[in-house]
Amino acid sequence: MPQKRRVPKRIAQTVLNSLKGGVVPRIGLPYITVGRKAEIEALLHDVDVIQEGGASFRFIVGRYGSGKSFLLQTIRNYVMDKNFVVVDGDLSPERRLQGSKGQGLATYRELIQNLSTKTRPEGGALTLILDRWINSVQMQVSQETGLSNDDPQFEAKVDQKIYGVIASLNELVHGFDFAKLLNMYYHAYMSGDDETKAKVVKWFRGEYSHKTEAKKALGVDIIISDSDWYEYLKLFATFFRQAGYAGLMIMIDELVNIYKIPNAISRQYNYEKILTMYNDTLQGKAKYLGIIMCGTPQAIEDRRRGVYSYEALRSRLATGKFAQAGARDMYAPVIKLEPLTAEEMMVLTEKLADMHANLYGYERSITDDDLAQFIKIEYTRIGADTNITPREIIRDFIELLDIVWQNPQTDIKTLLNSDQFSYTKSEAVSDNKEPDYTEFKI
Repeated sequence: MPQKRRVPKRIAQTVLNSLKGGVVPRIGLPYITVGRKAEIEALLHDVDVIQEGGASFRFIVGRYGSGKSFLLQTIRNYVMDKNFVVVDGDLSPERRLQGSKGQGLATYRELIQNLSTKTRPEGGALTLILDRWINSVQMQVSQETGLSNDDPQFEAKVDQKIYGVIASLNELVHGFDFAKLLNMYYHAYMSGDDETKAKVVKWFRGEYSHKTEAKKALGVDIIISDSDWYEYLKLFATFFRQAGYAGLMIMIDELVNIYKIPNAISRQYNYEKILTMYNDTLQGKAKYLGIIMCGTPQAIEDRRRGVYSYEALRSRLATGKFAQAGARDMYAPVIKLEPLTAEEMMVLTEKLADMHANLYGYERSITDDDLAQFIKIEYTRIGADTNITPREIIRDFIELLDIVWQNPQTDIKTLLNSDQFSYTKSEAVSDNKEPDYTEFKI
C-alpha cells in the first residue's frame, strides 16, 4: 500500500478553512486534487503550444460549486511551476472587459496587481520581474564577454543587449511607447533612481488616469486605457518571454457579471472584446499567451443575455453535432465540467479525513465504510444526479469531521443517519434550476 503524503500543518489549516468557507485555497491543491484528468490534460496541451510561441483561449463552464475555480487554481499552480507568469482576477460590477466608466481598465489593474510567478505566487511580481530581467542581462553579458561590472565597456554591452529586447517590441501595437518605458526603467535601475522606477511601474499598472499626468511624470503622451488594455497584456507576454519566462497566462473568472449587465449594448461591447481576444489567439496575432475564462452554463449558453447572445461568438463556440455526454471533444474551445463521480468524491473525502486527523493530531476514527455511507447519503438526494456539487459535499464533510473531533462521544454512524445529514433534497439548489442571477450576489 503506497504511503500517504503528509501535509504540512500550515497548508492543511489553509486548505480545510478555505474549503469549509466555500472558497478554493491558493496553496495545497496537489494534496486534494481528484478527477478532472481529461480537462487538465487538455489545458496542459495548450501550455505546451504557448511555450512554443503559440496562443490559446479556453472557456471552462460549470455550475456554482462544480469545480471551475478549483481547476483554474490547479492550472495556475502548474503553469507557474513551468516558469509562466500568471495574471488572474474575477469580474464584478466594477470590473468588466469593457465599460464607459473605466471598468475594463479596473480589470487590467486587478490582473496586474495579481501578477504572479513561481517565486512570488501571491501576486505583485511586476517589479521583481523587471529587476530580474536587468540582472539576467547583466549576468549574460558578463558570461559572454568576461567583463566585470566596473569595466567601462560593460555598461555599453548591457545597453546593446537591452535595446535588442526592446527593439523586438516596437513592431507590436503600442510597442514603441512600451519599449520607451522599459528603457526608462532600465536607466533608472542603473542609476539608482527609485523615484523614476516607481513612476514607470505606476504607468505599467495603469494607474495614470490622464495623459497630462503621465506626460508631466514621464514625458510620454499615452496611457493604458479602457479600450486598449488587452494590447498591453499581449506586449507583456512577448516581453516576459524575452525576460526568460515561458509565457503569460490570463485567467478570468465570474463571466456571470457580464451576463448580469442590464444594458444590452454594454453586454455586446464586452462580448465583442472577448471575440477580439479569441480571434487574436486563434489567428496568430498573439504569442506566448494563454487565456482561460470561467462561467456558469447560463452565463455562456443563454441566447438572450449570455456569451451565445453574440452570434459571432456562438457560431465559433457552440458544440458541434458529434459531441455528447461521455464523448466530449476536450480540444474544443469550451470545456464543460461534468460532475465528479461518487468514486472520485470518495477518494477526496478520504484525503480530507487524513488531512484533518494529521492537523489536529488524532487517530482517524472515520472508517472507509463511514465514508461510503456519507457519499451514498449525499448522492441519493433528490436531484443529486444533476444538482450535487463538490462544494456542497466538501462543506458537509468538513463540518462532519469538525463535529466528530470536537465531540468525541459522538457516534459517527448515528450522526450520519440523523436528520441533519440524511436529508433528501439539496438545500442549495432544487428542481434542477440554476440560481436566479438577478437575486444572488456573487
